[in-house]
Amino acid sequence: MDSITLWLVVLLALGFDFINGFHDTANAIATSVSTRALKPRVAILLAATMNFVGAITFTGVAKTIGSGIADPAKLEHGVQVVIAALISAIVWNLATWWFGIPSSSSHALIGSLTGAVIASAGFSSVNAGGFVDIVKALIFSPLIAFTIGFIVMWLLKMIFARRSPHQINKGFRFGQIITAAFQSFSHGTNDAQKAMGIITFALVTAGIQDHFEVPLWVKLAAAASMALGTSIGGWKIIKTMGTKIFKIEPINGFAADVSSAAIILTATMIQLPVSTTHVITSSILGVGSAKRFSSVRWTLAGRIVISWVITIPITILFAAVVYWIIEALFL
Repeated sequence: MDSITLWLVVLLALGFDFINGFHDTANAIATSVSTRALKPRVAILLAATMNFVGAITFTGVAKTIGSGIADPAKLEHGVQVVIAALISAIVWNLATWWFGIPSSSSHALIGSLTGAVIASAGFSSVNAGGFVDIVKALIFSPLIAFTIGFIVMWLLKMIFARRSPHQINKGFRFGQIITAAFQSFSHGTNDAQKAMGIITFALVTAGIQDHFEVPLWVKLAAAASMALGTSIGGWKIIKTMGTKIFKIEPINGFAADVSSAAIILTATMIQLPVSTTHVITSSILGVGSAKRFSSVRWTLAGRIVISWVITIPITILFAAVVYWIIEALFL
């Protein structure tokens, strides 16, 4: 494989990370911006900084992404597989961002990588066990997030039931600064590793590395790309997450942030990729349900969930088509 092709893979992966950054910025700061705990520019700067710190701290999720779905050393056209997967995931991310839908970059990448592997080497090349484990984490993490968000909000309601709304909002507005930082850090620990995993996948496939180990330059490049993307911000998705699901107050934002950040960081520690978008949205839905079930705009929530369900099958098919086009033109 020539160096130009390899650098194309690296640039596409970093482009995915950049888009992931501004696509998922809302995950970390939507609640703190909507409650005016943080000014938008300050929130984005905080998110970008903590995303970078989180991204360079762990590599376990990168290993799961890079070797859990398929063995890169056994793919004859592994680099082309990666290129097809990244093109598919980037197109899906941009489409959902344009319409302000908080879809999952993780689902898009995992579905795309799976589809490209199938198109290249058949179903037998997919590591069924690894794929199922990843999908289980993606399915169960939102359910856990909804439940924990509901419980945390219910407990806070019980604890502060006799306090005045003004006192509660003032105290939790300050608390949201801390939880926004925690949220951004946890987001970086999980999401930035996905691009690290895909780049290292390509390096092993190309024979540049004989084992799966994320190089330092890959860590720094992926972390910087995500931080740069985060610094731009995804205002359409911030509006959906922060204002359209239900009217979020500081205590609600605090509950949603601390619940989802804890789940994402736990997943990172056990080396499982989760959708930060799904986890945070589900936490917000759980918190809103505990506040008042009727306050949640369930029609919008339903449309969001539909986008989650269709992402993996659509990106599997789209990535397969992209791979076949690449194969017809260049292989």
